Amino acid sequence: MAHDSLRNDSAAPLATATAAAPSAPAAAVKKRHRLTIQREIAVLLAMLVFNLIFTPHFWSLQTFNVNLTQVVTIVIVGIGMTLVVATGGIDLSVGASMAIAGALAPMLFMHIDGALGIALAFVLPVLAAAVCGTFNGLLVTRLSVQPIVATLVLFIAGRGIAQVVTDGSLQAFDNPAFQWIALGKVAGVPFQVLLMFALVALFAWIVRKTLFGQYLLVTGGNEKAAYLCGIPTSRTKLIAYTICAGLAGLAGLISISVNSSSDANVVGLGIELDAIAAVAVGGTALTGGKAYIGGTLIGALIIQLLRYTLLAHGIPDAAALVVKAAIIVAAVYVQRRSR
Repeated sequence: MAHDSLRNDSAAPLATATAAAPSAPAAAVKKRHRLTIQREIAVLLAMLVFNLIFTPHFWSLQTFNVNLTQVVTIVIVGIGMTLVVATGGIDLSVGASMAIAGALAPMLFMHIDGALGIALAFVLPVLAAAVCGTFNGLLVTRLSVQPIVATLVLFIAGRGIAQVVTDGSLQAFDNPAFQWIALGKVAGVPFQVLLMFALVALFAWIVRKTLFGQYLLVTGGNEKAAYLCGIPTSRTKLIAYTICAGLAGLAGLISISVNSSSDANVVGLGIELDAIAAVAVGGTALTGGKAYIGGTLIGALIIQLLRYTLLAHGIPDAAALVVKAAIIVAAVYVQRRSR
């Protein structure tokens, strides 16, 4: 499957692959998806009710904004992770991609004056992160390396690259033009929240309505059947890994903007677990073949609200890591039961 010179300008291979790949009837799949979303919404509402009753000062605009802004990076990274997981893969290097983008951006706008420096600080770091994703994709598609091993390479080396670029030092800055991506507001709503919802809507449309989205699901559902039917499976997976890392790079820019500093040692640290948990809780099967972008948003909100609840009731933040791991196990168990 290393070469993908087959055509992709027709929907005929897609129809053939869909017929060839074993899958549940469409009505059953839609029903299961609907039940999953309903279950997630019920859990989210139950957590909201619990906090309204037992958590002091929960019902306030400040608390609402804090929870939404803190979930933005998880959702953005989770969108990309959903695409990769839909192909049957995984990306452990998203945190390193965030660190690389976060390390490069200040170096650009702090050394290049004016609008050019700001523009380059938004574009080049995201492109650099996307290149990391392309590297991951090539390892998976061209060298047939297992995704968990392929992305483990940059999980280890990527953060080291960011540390070398910055000499391991903290880059502090105060640049309102650059930081507007995280601190700016539109009609009183944080821009980063609007950006998050826009990306959710965009990629939900891509998955549901575009040929690439259908290729993505068919590849994850039965890659061998899809390839034999003419689907460009390797190209599809390569694009998914590239987009995932590019979105992680964008999340890295938001992260450093919020903190007014960039530290390659901590930017994006542990985001992999958050993103995978959001994807799993959101109903996307970790075995591939499904991609629920809206579910990932709800899953991320559940995880963030759970973390807030634990902290508000005096439970150490370290305990949240254990809870997140338990959530992933529970989500996978529920998926297997539903299948």
